[in-house]
Amino acid sequence: MKIQAIKSWLANASQLANQYYNAPYRAAVARAKREQDDLFMLYVYSELMGIPNPASYYTLELQPLLLEQFHQWHLRMGMEHSPFDEFRCC
Repeated sequence: MKIQAIKSWLANASQLANQYYNAPYRAAVARAKREQDDLFMLYVYSELMGIPNPASYYTLELQPLLLEQFHQWHLRMGMEHSPFDEFRCC
């Protein structure tokens, strides 16, 4: 019983230490992930605008998966409405 209590305390202490050390970096990691997602969306939708995309073979098949995120992306990029005439999301 004493060993279980010690293991439980160590698990809680480990979780608290992990949160303490990672807390200052959460915003930076979230920002980096958001910027990476924005770049990826730019590559995917560049095909719609006619801009040559070297990775088009791999990204076009992902387009249906990203349709749900397109609205948040174009708002984050400062566009009130979809920039494409043939593709409306709002």
